[in-house]
Amino acid sequence: MSSTRWLKLLGVLLIVVSVLLAAAEFGLDRLSQRNPISYHQLRTIPFTDVNPYGANFFLQGEVEHWKIDKTMQMARDAGIKWMKQHFPWEEIQLSPGRDGYWDPRLNRNTWDKYDFIVETARKYGLNIIARLDRPPAWTRQDNRRPEAPPDDFNAYGDFVYDFVSRYKGKIGYLQIWNEPNIYPEWGERSPNPAGYVELLRIASHRAREADPNIVILSAPLAQTLEVSQRNMADLDYLERMYELGARQYFDIMFVNAYGFAFPPEDPPDPNRLNFQRVLLLRQIMEKNGDTNKAVWFNEFGWNTAPADFPPEKLLWARVDEEKQAAYTVQAIQMAREQWPWAGVFSIWYFRQAGNILPDQPEYYFRMVDVGFTPRPLYNRVREATQELRKAGPGEYGPDNPAADYSAGWRDRPNPLGAGPWLKETGKAGESATITFQGGGILLRVLSGPAAGRLYATIDGHETNLLPRDREGRSLLDLNLTGQPEIVEVQVASGLNPGVHVLRLSVADDQPAQVALGGFKVTSPTSSSLLGYWPSVGGVLVGLALFAGVTFAGRRRR
Repeated sequence: MSSTRWLKLLGVLLIVVSVLLAAAEFGLDRLSQRNPISYHQLRTIPFTDVNPYGANFFLQGEVEHWKIDKTMQMARDAGIKWMKQHFPWEEIQLSPGRDGYWDPRLNRNTWDKYDFIVETARKYGLNIIARLDRPPAWTRQDNRRPEAPPDDFNAYGDFVYDFVSRYKGKIGYLQIWNEPNIYPEWGERSPNPAGYVELLRIASHRAREADPNIVILSAPLAQTLEVSQRNMADLDYLERMYELGARQYFDIMFVNAYGFAFPPEDPPDPNRLNFQRVLLLRQIMEKNGDTNKAVWFNEFGWNTAPADFPPEKLLWARVDEEKQAAYTVQAIQMAREQWPWAGVFSIWYFRQAGNILPDQPEYYFRMVDVGFTPRPLYNRVREATQELRKAGPGEYGPDNPAADYSAGWRDRPNPLGAGPWLKETGKAGESATITFQGGGILLRVLSGPAAGRLYATIDGHETNLLPRDREGRSLLDLNLTGQPEIVEVQVASGLNPGVHVLRLSVADDQPAQVALGGFKVTSPTSSSLLGYWPSVGGVLVGLALFAGVTFAGRRRR
């Protein structure tokens, strides 16, 4: 066959293939019009439009650094974004005053171990929720229980101040105490809501003195129906906390939500312990006017102790591992769909250091074995987090899981007093990426005279709407207004259907404050000619090739 006939045949094939592709695109577009993509509504309560997947960690018990590193790497790979980590006061401040942070026996700083944990978390993009309790013995006269609060609450306030000062910009979330409504967390004494509220008041004041942007989480209350000298039912305790004015001292309500033997949809009942008991706590919040505050989940999950485990040891009841995995993901998905106030779920727990033995029921909560073997729960969570990492058409806050930030960004209150908190950085070179599926994207930014500038690319290319600097880079100058104001800036439009990545980088020539308040993804406009351009272009090229070869052949004749 001659080269001319080959070229003509190639032109015909190109036309046919392009027409088929265009028809397929048109059919998909018409199908999407009959079945439109749901539009994501902005979650307006602060700290709710976040990656909901977190877990509890016990890294203070690890000696080998490689195990700490591998644990966090596996957490990151599973899509977990939040790390609830204990920082026991008794291990950090060995004696009163500043000298107490030095261990003369080991001749080293007591912060060293925790500094490594914090830096490793930053390396893997994990946000730490720091639990602060367990006072050192020198803070009490009665040391029968190491969990008991100090005799002088101001000593705890001093430690909170030192802790927040040291990790300012690295740890932004602080849990003040743990389960004060039960023994032994409040020591050899009766539960005392007034005492805890006073401790919370002092701690929150000192924490905000060290870092005005710190986020305070209340102590999670143990799920219990017991009323005795040593224990107080969680509902009664929370009622009393609100009566005593606790509302003003914390930003997020932290709760425990074990499922016991019941599925996530098991309804709430004051006389029953289950996952949905949180709805009864939420009712108390709303009755006291605390409606615009998020609820995060501290210890959350189902236990998988063996079927032959002694009944007296089944403190959390039991389910099999397949149900544990299914219930965990179902509960999180259900809460995000039905509860606009639900935020982070800290699964109890990710992995332990080897000090919890198989004859203890706590052993059977784990996502990953001591030897780093993933359990079904780990695999199910990893699958569930995949879809969260891209945003479809809708409006989103800055902490939505589709947005990923380098280590230098942190949360700060909106200075205008409304809407979600902002994501802010003042460091040149810090970056953020937003993965989305749509036809365009708008950024919600804080504009003003002190605002900085951002470079922006879409899928590695310069955007089609922003001005360029001298080097041809797309540049977004946030100094758009003369006074602080949240504005929307369209970064890209007319994108073809599919997944896209917006990458933002703080300009290095003028480092200044950059604050993001969220983003909006617009629907793809595939019904336009532009949407079909690759296929239309193929038809045109095929026609040109066929006509050109035919015309050339006739001229030769």
